[in-house]
Amino acid sequence: MKAVKITIVILSAALLAIGIGTTASAFHSGGVAECGGCHSMHSPAAGGSFLLVGTDQSSTCLSCHEHAGDTGPSSYHVSTAEADMPVGTAPLQRTPGGDFGWLKKTYTFVVRGSTITEEGATHGHNIVAADKGYAADTTNTTAPGGTFSSANLACNSCHDPHGKYRRLSDGTIATSGAPIIGNGSYNTSAVPAAGEAVGAYRLLAGAGYSKAPFTGVPAAKTPSTYNRTEAATQTRTAYGVATGGGHSTWGNWCGACHGDMHSTGNYVHPVDQGLGSTIMGLYNSYVKSGDMSGTSANSFNSLAPFSSNTGDYTVLAGLAQNNDSQLGGPASTDQVNCMSCHRAHATGFPEMLRWNMENEFMVKNSVYQVSERGRTTAGEQAAGYYDRPVTQFASYQRVFCNKCHAQD
Repeated sequence: MKAVKITIVILSAALLAIGIGTTASAFHSGGVAECGGCHSMHSPAAGGSFLLVGTDQSSTCLSCHEHAGDTGPSSYHVSTAEADMPVGTAPLQRTPGGDFGWLKKTYTFVVRGSTITEEGATHGHNIVAADKGYAADTTNTTAPGGTFSSANLACNSCHDPHGKYRRLSDGTIATSGAPIIGNGSYNTSAVPAAGEAVGAYRLLAGAGYSKAPFTGVPAAKTPSTYNRTEAATQTRTAYGVATGGGHSTWGNWCGACHGDMHSTGNYVHPVDQGLGSTIMGLYNSYVKSGDMSGTSANSFNSLAPFSSNTGDYTVLAGLAQNNDSQLGGPASTDQVNCMSCHRAHATGFPEMLRWNMENEFMVKNSVYQVSERGRTTAGEQAAGYYDRPVTQFASYQRVFCNKCHAQD
């Protein structure tokens, strides 16, 4: 009997590995996962705390979310192993949030006779993950515009690893009240019925969280297949505007740590407010430098996403596609948010921006800027744009702020 049981387990594992299993689900599945995935009762990592399987919280997360041996975008991975991105090779992941591997890419180049060093640490949130070679930001010892200590920045600063935050059937975000039946992040996620709940978007933390003073959880949906090149079609994450019931706007959520940048009345760049008719018109018309022939039906660009003025998760799920079926541009009431210009984890450009702001041109003489930014291959620079063909831009493409401002 024991041999039969072992055979069944092995066979089941094999079926799941090749995608035949019918009951497979994500490890987190919208809420807290099995305890043994992150904690070890009897053999925690040396020097670790909370019985974690990694030395620290982020190392524990990356024990699954980084995988040595990747050759391209891979599943739920948000970090490329250092051995998989030698000099001249870009990080491999293409998630909407970016790849933490960019933090390990430092570039040196000459600008008007002066040698410039673009430190890897400038490329994103410097999580502390000792097992994976990530260390605290030594330049910004606290969050820019806030007091959160960089030495304490970890994956669980923003994500609740125990997945307590959930969306109830009436749309309310809570930490109890109904069991979580599955992940609420995807366009394919179940709609919770009365007495049920789904997990908050990306296990993001909300009001009452112990790590940061969030006021609620922001609304969004993403395609179920999201870690992918955008060489052919774009991946659209549908950001929403939902207030009340435990929700937060995106600006206020990021402002929990970056308060001086995003506190009410102190926006350096407008955020969490309607685009208005002028910006809407420019966004919808702008195709590339010198080309204003676009229409609202096909103007969406994932290098400059926006928040749709809705808190209806069914509507957001319909917009969250990766096949270019939902390229409609914004209405005047749709909003700019922090993610319109930045990715959440890290990018190939300073300040975790979605495009290069440090040059006059993104594309020059029909090629991506390479040597001017210390890159050794065009592919390395193209990776920052998620492998978009250079032909999607003008032969002399100026910075992508112009998608909304059209000053080029």
